[in-house]
Amino acid sequence: MAGEKRADIKAGMKVKIVLKQDQRSGKLTEGVVKDLLTKSATHSHGIKVRLESGAVGRVKVTFL
Repeated sequence: MAGEKRADIKAGMKVKIVLKQDQRSGKLTEGVVKDLLTKSATHSHGIKVRLESGAVGRVKVTFL
């Protein structure tokens, strides 16, 4: 599942994000969502979140 809709992402969900410095390589970082940072309902590059680890990036993969 992609992370382009804010309604699909909740705090506590396990996701994979791409960090700003990893956008060129596409390297994904896995973690648990702490905060949703994107205010709009959708975003074409993925909803921006903060993980419990403190990492900030855009959601590319969500786990149910």
